[in-house]
Amino acid sequence: MKKVICVLLLTAVVVGGAFAQAGETGRIRELMGDVEIKRAGSSNYVRASAGDIIALNTLVSTGFRSSAVIEIGSSVITVRPLTRLSLAEIQKVENSENVHMELQSGRVRVDVKPPSGTRTTFNVQSPSATASVRGTSFEFDTVNLTVDEGRVIFVGNAGPGVIVDAGGASLISADATSADPVDVITALLLPPSPQGAPPPEVIAPSSASSSSEGSGLVDADFGLLF
Repeated sequence: MKKVICVLLLTAVVVGGAFAQAGETGRIRELMGDVEIKRAGSSNYVRASAGDIIALNTLVSTGFRSSAVIEIGSSVITVRPLTRLSLAEIQKVENSENVHMELQSGRVRVDVKPPSGTRTTFNVQSPSATASVRGTSFEFDTVNLTVDEGRVIFVGNAGPGVIVDAGGASLISADATSADPVDVITALLLPPSPQGAPPPEVIAPSSASSSSEGSGLVDADFGLLF
């Protein structure tokens, strides 16, 4: 009987720890300009400050010429001007970490740097597409994606997804599918469009990849994302 009780107590501790870790939060490391947050269950925005906790379902909003840097687990998210972003999930179980962000509008840079011996899965979902990674650096503005380091699996609402390697780019086409990175880069290299013709909807690869600060982990395992 004592053995049964001990087993039950041990199970309760392990399960309780897992659920406690599922309640992890993020933190605003730094900000500039007009940055506001709206807590879960609240209808009002309040002015954000460095050090503020970003709990689940907290909405972060940046104004014109404003930005914020948020630490979530082993990841760093740079929130660009005129962006709305919320934390939908962060969960740590043993040596793995899962983070899910919802990008309503605007643009973000994500740097995923899991510690040695751990694995981080980071998803950014917009109304048009989902970018999924394990250790990388990329920028995403709900439609356009550029990858600075590592790899990103980029899936439009109509699927199927494409793999975008470092230095590559993709975008969501009119038919809600993700464009082939080769076609996107080729379009960037073409001569300027005739006067009056719309330019390709592509964002240029970020220059941040040339800086040592904020660079992501390149050697990543994507096998479990398929």
